[in-house]
Amino acid sequence: MGKKRKHSETAAALTDEKKEESAAERPKRTLLGWKDKVDEEKETDSFVGFRNKEKVLVTCSRRINFRYRHLMLNVVSLLPHCKKDNKVESKDSKGATLNELVELKSCSSCLFFECRKGRDLYLWMAKCPNGPSVKFLVNAVHTMEELKLTGNHLKCSRPILTFSTHFDKDSHWKLLKEMIIQIFGTPKDQRKSKPYHDHVFVFSILDDHIWFRNYQISCPHSGAQKIDRADLEKMTLVEVGPRFCLNPIKIFGGSFGGPTLYENPFYVSPNQIRALGKRQKAGKYAKKVKAKTRRKMHELENPLQVDELAHMWNE
Repeated sequence: MGKKRKHSETAAALTDEKKEESAAERPKRTLLGWKDKVDEEKETDSFVGFRNKEKVLVTCSRRINFRYRHLMLNVVSLLPHCKKDNKVESKDSKGATLNELVELKSCSSCLFFECRKGRDLYLWMAKCPNGPSVKFLVNAVHTMEELKLTGNHLKCSRPILTFSTHFDKDSHWKLLKEMIIQIFGTPKDQRKSKPYHDHVFVFSILDDHIWFRNYQISCPHSGAQKIDRADLEKMTLVEVGPRFCLNPIKIFGGSFGGPTLYENPFYVSPNQIRALGKRQKAGKYAKKVKAKTRRKMHELENPLQVDELAHMWNE
């Protein structure tokens, strides 16, 4: 039989074990509390490189036309990473107001639809708050409701952006291409976006204008979940809409202003076009007035001879 341990010896052994357990390193303390090593390892594993957090603010000016408002709503439905806001007064101070709104909405870009005289639509595409920014004149507007096309892609899905080769020729086209990629490209793993690519944004340059088209990628589906490789070659594009044409006016170095980096030499404002049309109509009226005066002068210079039998039947 072994000897029994005294109570003092057992108590000392327990205290030694507690000291060894308590000798472990304490976790780091942060402003939000104690931080465990496991959480640190999770954060280091989850953070890999750059994450795109692009957000776009889409808004318009007051007294906008219904057709242009529908175009803006169609653009909002195509961009899941955008945020809408109330209408902004289109005055000289709109740049400072929009920069404040972009900062409040925690966005990095802005699409501002500005309507003038109820008929002319201008699109501001800006990177806030440091720029650059571009001002476009929007022509050939056709909304989704107006076109009634057969295409129908998944809402909030990520688009594939395609550009024509003309974007790589001049420096201002390269700058516009980079801005379009950042604004219209949906970030990966965005919370509202779907992990599918089922439609294409096409940006092509023709006559120094940027033409926008939206196509659905349609493929033959036999009922199975997977698609055969032979069917990939049979994919077709079906237009969804909307359609519009962008005529670049100026590129500024800042946000909604600043030094002019590029100015379109072929741009003619719609006010000048309407003024020329009025002058042509005024020229037609002036020709009619001159013709009347010439007729009167001809009648005075060549009076008709008096007919002797003109008053015979008056009696």
